[in-house]
Amino acid sequence: MYTQQSLHDLIFVMLYGGVAMLALLSGIYLGLRRANAIAPDVMPSTPLRGWTAAFFIVAGLSHIWWYALGVHWLTDDCLVRNITAVTLDHVALLPLVMAMLLRMLQDRQRRLWPWALAQVPILLIAAEGIISHNPDCMDIMHYWQVAVIGSFIAYYVYALFQYGRWLRENYADLEHKEVWQSLLFVVILFVVYEVYSTNPGVMSREYLAQFNTIAIIAFLIWRVETLQQLEVKEEEQELPQEGANASNVMQTIPQNMGLLLVKYCEEPQLYLQHDLTLVQLCEKMGTNRTYLSQYFSMQNITYNAYINGLRIDHFERLYREAIASLRPFTAQQLAFKSGFRSYSTFAAAFKLLKGQTASEWMRQQTV
Repeated sequence: MYTQQSLHDLIFVMLYGGVAMLALLSGIYLGLRRANAIAPDVMPSTPLRGWTAAFFIVAGLSHIWWYALGVHWLTDDCLVRNITAVTLDHVALLPLVMAMLLRMLQDRQRRLWPWALAQVPILLIAAEGIISHNPDCMDIMHYWQVAVIGSFIAYYVYALFQYGRWLRENYADLEHKEVWQSLLFVVILFVVYEVYSTNPGVMSREYLAQFNTIAIIAFLIWRVETLQQLEVKEEEQELPQEGANASNVMQTIPQNMGLLLVKYCEEPQLYLQHDLTLVQLCEKMGTNRTYLSQYFSMQNITYNAYINGLRIDHFERLYREAIASLRPFTAQQLAFKSGFRSYSTFAAAFKLLKGQTASEWMRQQTV
């Protein structure tokens, strides 16, 4: 929401135009390229790529319509100019941000229309403000949007917990799958919006807004290109509900489920396979995903904890064997041989399941 002062700052105008071009090019890149440049081994999420590309393009166009309104159109009516530009930002940019963030959560297709519908009052408030030339409409629009954004953040926190639970119940490896960083991104967006919209025209805020936009573009490109696309079959989307149905499912769980896990997962060391999913394990065992999920639930563990527990036990065996035979090794090598894709994931899983770091455990073994 720059002022005429901004238009006389050549450096700011150049930065402003550069950011607009960066956003447009980023949108074109994500829209046209189907593979990832940052993480070529990661299968890209096509819906997320499309929504993010749309957001980048609209963000670039937002820069254009603000400049056009400030220089060529409505130059004599600052209030109508600001109402028009702010309304365009609200109804175009914000729903795209929400759609993009919701598409990062791949456990289910969450509805987008309620958040788009929440922008309708903005249009009505803006129309009334333009017709009556009432400057108070800007404050009303701001308060309404704060309420919408706050509601979305609360919903997104809840959705993230659902998504995290779904991941742990279905995937052994969580690299390129978790999106908790996105929650921080949402909060940062909210703070930037609040600071910027309450201090319009302050040049330090204007510069900060452009640098924030660059950081947001960089973060989103990284997030899109490192987030693994997860294929969700229809029968996988909903876990059994609590109550009578869940009780019936538990009663029909094969009594030898534990023996089947030993035979098809533990003895052949299937857990060493990277990215082993619950569905793949079920196919090996010849059982139903629902039954196996309920079995783990009855054991008070998740699929992720079960597989990583086996991998950590394998790591401990490899460590003791290496120490006994005096073979040179690194903990990272042993972690990779134990089925982990990265040492950071191994270290986190070890600390979670053992209550101490892998380094602490290894030091204890040498005492």
